[in-house]
Formats: sequence, structure tokens, C-alpha cells
Amino acid sequence: MGEFVRTGRNGAVATIRLDRPPANALAREVSLELSAAAKEVTADESVRAVVVWGGERIFAAGADIKAMVDYGPEEVASDVGALEQACRDVESIPAITIAAINGYALGGGCELALSCDFRFAAQDARIGLPEVRLGIIPGSGGTQRLPRVVGLPKARDLVYTGRHVDAAEALEIGLVDRVAEGDVHALAVEHATEFAEGPTLAYAAAKRALAASDPLEQGLAVEREAFVALFATRDQEEGMRAFLDKRGPRFEGR
Repeated sequence: MGEFVRTGRNGAVATIRLDRPPANALAREVSLELSAAAKEVTADESVRAVVVWGGERIFAAGADIKAMVDYGPEEVASDVGALEQACRDVESIPAITIAAINGYALGGGCELALSCDFRFAAQDARIGLPEVRLGIIPGSGGTQRLPRVVGLPKARDLVYTGRHVDAAEALEIGLVDRVAEGDVHALAVEHATEFAEGPTLAYAAAKRALAASDPLEQGLAVEREAFVALFATRDQEEGMRAFLDKRGPRFEGR
């Protein structure tokens, strides 16, 4: 069990629980613990379905901007690489995975949710990829997985504007699969239990086959290179400092 990520059990259903108050910011150490948790449930043959959850208040509000504001390309490459690998490790879990989203799932939090097979949202959920407002882009799979979930036109809208969508719009555009009337974690566990009682070897085979139909590797490499390069720009520094100062950014295009 890690300091910021832990696993729990409801029968054959494992819950990977993010626990880094107040916002579950996805710093490098959290990403490394996420990878470890994904590998742990993958190795445990008694785990037949998995829920990824950030707790009752928030799923994950993205990266730790305060830590990243002064990063250059070399410093940020390690952090974004760790989160990208964590998302890959979650995506590679052979059991069916469901993200249970309370509150904000922004930036890296949205990217983590996109790495799951299904996304269930609470009524208070707010989901988005706001990186462009900071002078950067999603760097851990957001530009690659989002179009595969909602289609390219809607992905352009969300990535270019950086806006958040509420649970109702997320359901309408296919970003989430269900909206819970009550406890979203309980709903996710209920559905995960149904999958756990099903043909898990067939589910794992189907996941491998579906993944093979989609050449993700090249796109992730292009995204990562573009993300890292933006940390050599003035717009990145201005965007992040403006966010921390709670003011509007003044971008210069350089």
C-alpha cells in the first residue's frame, strides 16, 4: 500500500483509491504508486474487475501546477512520463475497469479516467482537459484517447477551449457511460461485480483485441514530444503563473 494510492476489495472487485488531499494532484510519486497498484491488481488472479476512484469529493484535479511552474523540458519529461506509464498500466489491466468520478476529473485526472474501460460520473462531476489555458497541451494520452471516446470534432472542442463539462453533457457526448443518482462508487462496484461474475478470460481477450485495432503508440509519442517542448516557452510559464496568481493569462505566442 502506497502513501497516496491504496487498493481495497469488495469480493472479487478491487478499488484503486487515490488519496492525496486536497485535490488528488497527480505528482510523480502518485503516478508511480498508480502504476504499482495497477500491476498489483493485474498480478492478483482473484481480482476479476477493478474500480478506480478518488474518494467522495474529487477524482483528480490534474497535475501539481505549483511544482511544475518552473520546470523546463528535461524536468517535466520525467513527471509526464510517469503519468503516461500509469495510464498505460491501468489501461493494460486485463480485468474490466470502471472510473468512478466524484467532483473534478481534470487534466491528468481526465486522462486517467480515459484509460479505464468505462466512466461512471456522480451528479457533481466536472470533467475536462484545461491544459491549453496554461499554455500547454494534455501530455499523458488525452489528445489520443479522448477522440477515440467522443470523436474528433468534440475532442477538438474540449482540447482547444479547455472547458469543463458537467455530468449531463459528459453523458450526452459519450465521455461517461452512466450518471449515478446517488453513490457513484457503489454504482461502479455493483456493475464491476456483474463483470466479475462473467467470462473474465474472454473480457481480457476482447481488451487485447480492441487495443490491437488502435495504433496508439505513435500518437502518444507525438503528444509527449509536443508537451515537453512547450515547457521551453514563455506562454507555458505565463499560463501557469497566472493560474497560481488567480488571474487571466497574457499569452504572447512565444
